[in-house]
Amino acid sequence: MSRATVSVIVPCYRYGHLLEGCVESVLSQEGVEVQVLIIDDRSPDDSFEMASEIAMRREHVQARRHGENVGLIETANEGLRWARGEYVLLLSADDLLTPGSLWRATTALKRHSKAGMAYGRALLAREGRPLPEPAGRWRATAVWHGGEWIERRCRSAHNCISSPEVLVRRSVQRQVGDYDPACRHTSDLNMWLRIAAVSNVAHIRGIPQAVYRVHGDSMLRSQRDPIVELRERRIAFERFFERCSARLEDPRGLARAVGEALARQALWQASRAVDRNEDAALAQALQDFALDVCPQAQRLREWRGLSLRRTIGAGRSRLFPPFLATGAGHRLRGHIGRARWRLTGV
Repeated sequence: MSRATVSVIVPCYRYGHLLEGCVESVLSQEGVEVQVLIIDDRSPDDSFEMASEIAMRREHVQARRHGENVGLIETANEGLRWARGEYVLLLSADDLLTPGSLWRATTALKRHSKAGMAYGRALLAREGRPLPEPAGRWRATAVWHGGEWIERRCRSAHNCISSPEVLVRRSVQRQVGDYDPACRHTSDLNMWLRIAAVSNVAHIRGIPQAVYRVHGDSMLRSQRDPIVELRERRIAFERFFERCSARLEDPRGLARAVGEALARQALWQASRAVDRNEDAALAQALQDFALDVCPQAQRLREWRGLSLRRTIGAGRSRLFPPFLATGAGHRLRGHIGRARWRLTGV
């Protein structure tokens, strides 16, 4: 069988010092033909010089630079138009692929022709710590029907993918179009939902597929304001429903599920703020968001819990025995959810 061709798009902004490792993690992939496309978004440091030097001495690597900074979404969309492989992958210059990840993903998509994307698990590389070593083996490939995968995302209202571990069939990518600039920090979540609306989703179980760096400038750390993060996820889903409702069996029901999930999360964060006697304005803003995204939010147990906490008094509520049990239960559900994600990918 001919080897699959993969275009790996590498947006780079001030990551020149990490670029060599990123590119090497792609070029060392076995069993596939790769094309590395580095796009420097007008970095103020020597990132483009590093990219040019790598392109000069490494085959299958090309580099270009923007005349002005345009941001990640436009840079990613430029890369999609530049790509020529059968499959495409977006890999930030500070992230890495694990050995064999492209072969595993392309093999999974070849075996499952109705799947438009394949993803696995990403290891998190914490700032100041050694890079994690991928371990394990490829145990299986689970294939989710796109509609079922979308339903699970709507019921959680969370993104289960960090991004560098996703390989997309380029024909499907062309079908769904570019990343949505309206989703400033959640364009990836919006993209995965749109792909699932037209195809199935493959999940590679076992060995991790990528290494995602978590540091002060990474997307995972740069949005610490809970209101901003909740609003961004809301936008991703709303834009998805605007574009893809005709392809869904029950778009209104799914939209209600998203609203309820986001409302529960906002009210829980507001309750924690009251327990800790933190910013009262933040707690109120979270409550207002919950009511806005879910008009029936007052019927939720999280709403009643928040109201009781305010009656007891900020700071004192955390010592109320039933709330101690509630907090323990919330943490337990979080542990169970993370364990389920490691096993199933959703």
